[in-house]
Amino acid sequence: MSVFNPESRSIDFVPHAERFGHVRSLFTLWFGANMQVVSIAAGAISVYLGLSVPWAFLATVIGNLIGGVFMALHSAQGPILGIPQMIQSRAQFGFYGAMLPLLFVILMYIGFSATTTVQGGLAFASLTGFTSNLSIALVAIVTGLITIFGYRLIHKAEKWLSLISGLAFLYLSFRLVTSNDFSRVWDGGGFAWPAFIGAAAIAVTWQLTYAPYVADYSRYLPAGTSVSASFWTTYLGSVLASVWMFTFGAAVTALVPNAFNGGSVDYIVNLAGGLHWLFFLIIIAGLIGVNSMDIYGAFMSTTTVLNSLARRIRITPLARAGIIILMAAIATLIGVLGKDNFLHNFHNFILLLAYFLIPWTSINLVDFYLIRKEKYDVNALADPRGEYGGVDWRAMTAYIVGILIEIPFIASSFYTGPIANALGGADVSWVFGIFIAGGLYVVLMKAFPTRTKYPARTATSTIGEAADPGDDQRTLVQ
Repeated sequence: MSVFNPESRSIDFVPHAERFGHVRSLFTLWFGANMQVVSIAAGAISVYLGLSVPWAFLATVIGNLIGGVFMALHSAQGPILGIPQMIQSRAQFGFYGAMLPLLFVILMYIGFSATTTVQGGLAFASLTGFTSNLSIALVAIVTGLITIFGYRLIHKAEKWLSLISGLAFLYLSFRLVTSNDFSRVWDGGGFAWPAFIGAAAIAVTWQLTYAPYVADYSRYLPAGTSVSASFWTTYLGSVLASVWMFTFGAAVTALVPNAFNGGSVDYIVNLAGGLHWLFFLIIIAGLIGVNSMDIYGAFMSTTTVLNSLARRIRITPLARAGIIILMAAIATLIGVLGKDNFLHNFHNFILLLAYFLIPWTSINLVDFYLIRKEKYDVNALADPRGEYGGVDWRAMTAYIVGILIEIPFIASSFYTGPIANALGGADVSWVFGIFIAGGLYVVLMKAFPTRTKYPARTATSTIGEAADPGDDQRTLVQ
């Protein structure tokens, strides 16, 4: 099937007869997705917080190595389940309860898309001389078109972008090192525990923000794809590219503190000398590629919410395009309004996401690997009265407690908790969010293995084994 055939499926189960692809595509997808200037901007935050280059590099490596573990564990769910990530959350939170984390996830997609659209638009404006707002709108339009075609085109685009962007940034990294005097910024000073922990938290959260849609991009792979293969191809692709781009961003910011003012990429492109127009195009293409992934995730999550509210609603190709265009338009508007204080807004946005996503990812993973051990009833995920119906108080309790336990440890510009304040402003909330939420969920599931109103079915067909998902599954949005 051509990559230019619009994807027909959305949140429904992918039958085994329609599975295709090789697990190595996950490496190129996640490597390409991170080889772009939004990753560089995230890495710049470590110096923005006050760290010197060596300490910024160390915080980047540690944070990405840790966060990448949780992110890549979600990737293994896709081939086994054959469904989008957030549909599977119904197994933990309930058919209706899953809408709560879904709303936060939709906000995340829109926020990242806003950031990416701004940077892509500003790069296009620098290349063409168009106004910034017009350029941002054009980037959003191209993003929307790619997203409408969906899974195949996104995978193919990131495959080529991983190669092209990799070569481009290899050259730019060489130019950065050889055209600057790093001795003036390479020193062991500029260290403070709050800044170091904060920078590591940014890197952890960067990886975790992919968690709600990692499985979306592995769900078409054959069900026999091993967990280890899915994990390592995703982990290595995402972590290698992220560490590279984060350290690049930290180095640039240390050398030129105002390099990213307003979201500009001019300093990076100027490293290319006479080929700056080519590097503008590569950067713009990379931003559009990852932006399409964000809008695709927003579409999938919005569709899941619509399916929860009106179970038998059908998403026609026209409705699909309409939702995608709406998501892209909202992200574009937010980006235009917030572009003038880029790094500050981006820093606060990433930290805010962590407080809501980290407890979710912990609950989802322990349910998949420890509680239900990869076995889910395919039909029940589409049935509000089935095993996963209603609102699951066990997951909801663990989720809310996980968020509440983070509050004293939060350190941000809008709120600093008492414990974080006692620690000098170090934000370690993500550690408690992960272990408290996941641990409490395990305890509650062991103590209350079933809910009386939603008993487990006596005859289940697991997603990984079902050749035909059955009539109930086909009631999911097509």
